[in-house]
Amino acid sequence: MTAQPDVQRVDPEAQRVEIEYCTQCRWLPRAAWLAQELLTTFETELTELALKPGKGGVFVVRVNDEVVWDRREQGFPEPTAVKQAVRDRVAPEKSLGHSDRPG
Repeated sequence: MTAQPDVQRVDPEAQRVEIEYCTQCRWLPRAAWLAQELLTTFETELTELALKPGKGGVFVVRVNDEVVWDRREQGFPEPTAVKQAVRDRVAPEKSLGHSDRPG
């Protein structure tokens, strides 16, 4: 009997967020704080949240490999803006309470 190759299966229900941050800029605390905010808000919707060290001033938030926030184009995100971008992709029906109210 031959061993079957280890095939990675992608769960269609998987919802992965990645926050890539610049280690040179010491942005780990900011990335970790944003990760905590997202994990608290989407505790049942997200299956994974990764912090990815990077360089060169990077601060990018991705949902399932789609960029939803890039500091170079949009500046540093307010948590509400990132929560709305993540919600729109992983749980469009979810209310964010006071975060959904217009300013």
